[in-house]
Amino acid sequence: MKNPQNDLLLLIMACGLLLLSGVSLAEEALRFPGDPPDHKVVYQFNAADEATQKAILFSVGAMLRKWGDNISIVVVGIGPGLHILAKNPGRPVSEETRQRVSSLAQYGVEFHACGNTMKALKWTEEDMLPFAKIVEVGASDLMELQEQGYAYISW
Repeated sequence: MKNPQNDLLLLIMACGLLLLSGVSLAEEALRFPGDPPDHKVVYQFNAADEATQKAILFSVGAMLRKWGDNISIVVVGIGPGLHILAKNPGRPVSEETRQRVSSLAQYGVEFHACGNTMKALKWTEEDMLPFAKIVEVGASDLMELQEQGYAYISW
């Protein structure tokens, strides 16, 4: 024989779950395209070795997967790390790394190229990938982004 009290309890629990999930859906629905993200992070990319490059790019991808369009991610290429943003890097950069960088750029990750390092290498804007934004001094860019509320990640 059915117990009406159990049925009522199950109904109340189901409604409660629906309400809770509805609240989170409603909160998510309040984000409109063009709204500034709640999260901001800047990565210092100053390594030439492939293992470090892969680790940093994996972390960038993980942040993008976790936060979607609710995060602004900037990767600042400085010194030997700048080469990932060059059309012809002049030093070994794996095809996997090049593809990952291009893919992340397509998903909205900004890549900043240190103009100071570019000058030392005698590189111009023409030497850089089209999505690379050239900044005057990479270290200054890191500082300015932190002043704008970006969390700083260094490897």
